[in-house]
Amino acid sequence: MTCPLWLRVLFTRRMLICIFTGFSSGLPLYLLLNLVPAWLFTEGISLKAIGAMTLIQLPYTWKFLWSPLLDRFPVPRLGRRRGWMLVTQIGLLFAIGAMGGLSPRNDLGTIVFLAILVAFLSATQDIALDAFRREILSDAELGLGNSVHVNAYRIAGLIPGSLSLILADHLPWAEVFWITALFMLPGMVMALMAREPLLAVAAPKSLRDAVVEPLREFLGRAGVKQALLILAFIFFYKLGDSLCTALATPFYLSMGYTKTQIGLIAKNAGLWPAVLGGLAGGLWMVRLGIDRALWLFGTVQFLSIFGFAALAWLGPQPSIGAAELSILAGVIGLEALGVGLGTAAFVAFIARATHPLYTATQFALFTSLAAVPRAFINAAAGFLVEQLGWFPFFLLCAALAVPGMLLLFSVAPWRKNNKIVF
Repeated sequence: MTCPLWLRVLFTRRMLICIFTGFSSGLPLYLLLNLVPAWLFTEGISLKAIGAMTLIQLPYTWKFLWSPLLDRFPVPRLGRRRGWMLVTQIGLLFAIGAMGGLSPRNDLGTIVFLAILVAFLSATQDIALDAFRREILSDAELGLGNSVHVNAYRIAGLIPGSLSLILADHLPWAEVFWITALFMLPGMVMALMAREPLLAVAAPKSLRDAVVEPLREFLGRAGVKQALLILAFIFFYKLGDSLCTALATPFYLSMGYTKTQIGLIAKNAGLWPAVLGGLAGGLWMVRLGIDRALWLFGTVQFLSIFGFAALAWLGPQPSIGAAELSILAGVIGLEALGVGLGTAAFVAFIARATHPLYTATQFALFTSLAAVPRAFINAAAGFLVEQLGWFPFFLLCAALAVPGMLLLFSVAPWRKNNKIVF
């Protein structure tokens, strides 16, 4: 009896590596998105200031500028991929741990500096992780492998978004941040034990080759018009969803929920639907193909934003009981399912758009563009909420999700052949 393709692809060493790459990539980002805003909010920092703090994520947007350096220069003994992974993970461990020993009221400038450092190290780690993952996965494994990566990415969010919030009700913030930082250790072990991909052994002959050739290859393969449409799609596809969750934790707190309730109910309700959605999405992509998955999963992702609008319409609850917790869990669970599905297809699309010989620079360019909404537009989230209120804000998020869906007609038509051609 022949083993199904999805089963043969799922249980491999490469998929196990994708778990570690996802976890290591997600932890520092979710720390910036969830734990740091919750910390600042509980210490009396304004929503407008917290919203502006999203600008510290600018390194995720500009990482393509230094990605050729990671392609050109290896770390001695470890190589171009594993070496940079380990270097950045060590830096993240100490930068995250040091942040919690500061006071938001007295040391906000130093906190901003450390947060920018965390974002820079995290973005640099992502360059190496994304290239490493693309180089070890075959074309047939892209959908499922990136789905596994996204699942682990979301699971990593359970640490700063759930465990750390619960610990913050019982421990000083300094201890909470050091405990959170120690979860970088699994990625460090993976970087030491994994083998350097064969494609990563031969570095570009010059820094100029590392910069110019990836761009020339992409424009030559896609054509200028189609290349611009692909870049526009990458920018818009996650725009509404990204803005919707920019101030998720302060939103839950504003609705009357405690940090422990958010940790136990909201985050867990968001985690497992996202994991199941991401895994199911990866398995479905084996049969559906990436293009059709973008249509189906993107629709679920778009509709799920209205759950947040409904919760905002209900407004702050005077008392939180089982019914209120169930409503919150249902809304976040639906949104997480949509995000899990949509992100799985989106990351697979980005991986498909890269050439295996130019992974670091091309992948960094595409993911940098995808991070623009999170870094720039999300910075205005606090201002928009203060001006509009939560309910109109979420309706705006839904409207901003429409352009990305419309671009699917050009970049991923329903009947398009999903085979990768290089």
